[in-house]
Amino acid sequence: MIKVSLIILNWNGGEDTVECLKSLENINKTNIDLRILVVDNASSDNSIEQIEKLELKNNLEIIKNKRNLGFAEGNNVGMKKAIKENYDYICLLNNDIVVDKNFLVELIKAAEKNEKAGLLSPKIYFYKGFEFHKNRYKKSELGKVIWYAGGQMDWDNVYGSNRGVDEVDKGQFNDMTESDSANGACVLMRISALKKVGLFNEKYFLYYEDSELSVRMKRKGYKVLFVPSSVVWHKVSRSSGIGSSLNDYYTTRNRLMFGLKYARFRTKLALIKESIKLLFKGRPWQSKGILDFYLGNLYQGSWKS
Repeated sequence: MIKVSLIILNWNGGEDTVECLKSLENINKTNIDLRILVVDNASSDNSIEQIEKLELKNNLEIIKNKRNLGFAEGNNVGMKKAIKENYDYICLLNNDIVVDKNFLVELIKAAEKNEKAGLLSPKIYFYKGFEFHKNRYKKSELGKVIWYAGGQMDWDNVYGSNRGVDEVDKGQFNDMTESDSANGACVLMRISALKKVGLFNEKYFLYYEDSELSVRMKRKGYKVLFVPSSVVWHKVSRSSGIGSSLNDYYTTRNRLMFGLKYARFRTKLALIKESIKLLFKGRPWQSKGILDFYLGNLYQGSWKS
């Protein structure tokens, strides 16, 4: 039996977490010893009560953090527990995801066939109604609109993007391929690789932590794979909101942190020049993110949830 710890991070998202847990009830667990761990980031709603009321077939445990540790450290809490308890794999799953019944066995199958695969992410569709361009699609296409079919990193500008985003799935991304970055919304992690590479960098708190871990994995000789036979649906940006102040702050600050560590020299110079412009002319939380980076105010920084 392959031991898998499936970790769901919850922060004031009880309704979504319940739907996610229910979608896991009837998944295929052939040859898999599955433990589900909900890590709660000090929710102020009734999330825990909603979860504890559920009568589930799956083995479920809840960890209650005393404060909001962010995405990186919040998941690290669960990952450290799984490593200590000698699991073979960790599967991180956003609480706003609903899964196909075979999503986990397909990820495991791909990992077992590729011993150097450290991180593996599935094909991720938009959950119906959460598409960026809702009026673009026929009713029959909803649920088949791609959000992630592998991660791409534009190293000239240090922007990550999802391959295939907004495209209707017509089989154009049905080949398993290496990816620039795994997607933290759903990723299978090989624990033996994590022991050598390390966990999420907690200074990021939120955003770019999956890209940063992917770079470290590759530098240690591991592969990052996109596994199209595994499928899930994502309520995109349910918790943070694209274009929000939170999004502005963490993406601006963390892109600078990520780029100045991993990009080539010419790109680093361009990033510094751009950061000075944003410091004085950017949106308020972009400017604050730049200032905090240079002041070394990382982790949660100036954002207070």
